Amino acid sequence: MRVLAAQLAPLFPASASVLDVGCGDGSIARAIMEHRGDLTLGGVDVLLRPHTHIPVERFDGSRLPRPDASVDAVLFVDVLHHTDDPAILLAEARRVARRCIVIKDHLRDGLLAGPTLRFMDWVGNAPHGVALPYNYWPETRWRDTFVKLGLTPAAWHARLGLYPFPASLAFDRGLHFVARLEKI
Repeated sequence: MRVLAAQLAPLFPASASVLDVGCGDGSIARAIMEHRGDLTLGGVDVLLRPHTHIPVERFDGSRLPRPDASVDAVLFVDVLHHTDDPAILLAEARRVARRCIVIKDHLRDGLLAGPTLRFMDWVGNAPHGVALPYNYWPETRWRDTFVKLGLTPAAWHARLGLYPFPASLAFDRGLHFVARLEKI
């Protein structure tokens, strides 16, 4: 979480209001704010937890409960692959965000990428009752979807260094990306 927060924190505009979609208990948001005290983060999730590190409200999983252009940035951390169609939430994020969308998700590219991602997802999420449609996209589909939605990557990082050696050999090998998207 510490490494991921350090990757995400610089991608937000100064003094931004950020909506963290699918934030869980808000641990990642809290870690980002430790790097960036100028940010204000609030979250929405389909599953509300009894204790959270940021204010969180329930949402239906498809329509963000915010008016158009009401926050500076929208954040998705390992959320979009849990939806039936990530483009629906990306379109909602585009509607709600004034300045940018920041994403951390997965890439289904390379040898055994799909089975590896399924294993990681199941281990991390099945015990919490999180939906597991295993909807991982290759990089080309992500980029095509961004274009269709009128978004362009202003930043793209696919080597994140999230896991220590030797786990990195199995779980870091280009399976993750972080991007900052801006409206075209």
